Amino acid sequence: MLKVNSKFYALRSLPFILIVGWLVLAANTSIEMESKNVNEEIQHSNVFGEALISCCFEPMTGYFRDGYCRTDGRDYGVHTVCAVMTEGFLDFTKSRGNDLSTPRPEYNFPGLKEGDQWCLCAIRWYEAYKEGYAPLVRLEATHAKTLEIVPIEALEEMAIKSK
Repeated sequence: MLKVNSKFYALRSLPFILIVGWLVLAANTSIEMESKNVNEEIQHSNVFGEALISCCFEPMTGYFRDGYCRTDGRDYGVHTVCAVMTEGFLDFTKSRGNDLSTPRPEYNFPGLKEGDQWCLCAIRWYEAYKEGYAPLVRLEATHAKTLEIVPIEALEEMAIKSK
């Protein structure tokens, strides 16, 4: 049987232990920093720089399902455009692989119909706008982050006009 010098083995393993410890520390620091970035409070204002108003509570919309088109770092789709659904848009987005009209009970999603208001992904809304299928938008309920993707002129062109 081979005799192992335990002191030698411990010293030989020390660099490995230090490296693993450093990697764990670095990973935890990275996770904490990422969490802080994701959970940072984002100023929730609309495209006019005013307080964001609700988009819709029935059906309950928003990335956070709180009725508002709010966003944060976890919302990769940037669900910030408050829009009134049309059959044309629903058909358009379905043709792009995002079926918003079919109910999905497993996700507590009722399916949308013409006239429903919903927080849309800014990129999809802008794509529909360029193709002629964009639904009307409620600017007071559309998050300011939308302006990083969609020109204000496009939004104003498709804005619901107040009476």
